Amino acid sequence: MATAIGYTEFGGPEVLHPIEITAPAPGAGQLAIRVEAAGVNPIDAKLRSGARPSGPIDDVRRVGSDGAGIVTSVGEGVDGFRAGDAVVFSGARGAYATDVVVDVARVHSRPAHVSAAQGAALGIPVGTAYQTLRSLAVGPHDTLLLHAGSGAVGQAAIQFAVLWGATVIATTSGRRAETVRALGAIPVHYGDGLADRVRELAPNGVTVALDAAGTDEALDVSVELVADRSRIATLVRGRDAASLGIRAFSGGSPAPLTPQQLAWRDEAAPVSLALIAAGRFAVEIGPQVPLADAAEAHRLVERGTDGKITLVP
Repeated sequence: MATAIGYTEFGGPEVLHPIEITAPAPGAGQLAIRVEAAGVNPIDAKLRSGARPSGPIDDVRRVGSDGAGIVTSVGEGVDGFRAGDAVVFSGARGAYATDVVVDVARVHSRPAHVSAAQGAALGIPVGTAYQTLRSLAVGPHDTLLLHAGSGAVGQAAIQFAVLWGATVIATTSGRRAETVRALGAIPVHYGDGLADRVRELAPNGVTVALDAAGTDEALDVSVELVADRSRIATLVRGRDAASLGIRAFSGGSPAPLTPQQLAWRDEAAPVSLALIAAGRFAVEIGPQVPLADAAEAHRLVERGTDGKITLVP
């Protein structure tokens, strides 16, 4: 038998509970993986609470999509992996578990000196950051205004944009300013007067903006400072994007991602793994919480705990 985390009703973290499941066997084109770490993402908490609509619950609903572990068996038609391989995966159904089955296209080899926690931290954050910056065509002649620079998506976006030659100005609290600066961005405090502070830091103007905060301030300042609204995107306020003439990717956006955008999201994990292995990409690891305490992990997410929270079976 194996263990997973599920819920049967929407609500607070307390609705999460361990369930016993049959250890899954891989089908054709799949891998069975013993989970070493599962990434805890804000979307997990939003789905659990019902804040992000996901349809009625008619059975135990599993949680989580990102993780890292060891291959235990290989399905028919799968090449390039064998039992014992260390891997990273995303897009799983129910990654909060001791064992999962994942389509091989969503699994990537994990270099020896990339930890399970680092691998589990990638998935949604790096995929979102990478795809959004690619969609906005961020490059060496850009000055990017990034809202919420110290979060997991924000940190990934800073590093990709800097690697691609852009200047990055990232909003943050005073407490987290040095974290943002260490990644290569220019920190700026959010709050009253933000637009003027950004103008002082970018006398030649801001060419592109990314909202990962979802505040009115983030949207208003972005629209005020960036002339081309097709180069402004929100990851949180998708429902408001059309009225502002800006772009949205997930985050409640009524428009699905295109095949190209989905391909970029898939590309992000192997790119990030290679960069970590080369010492050119960092992941801030936060608390590592036992799988059985998944409810506490969600409380930590909702409190805005620093670093990427992972569950450890």
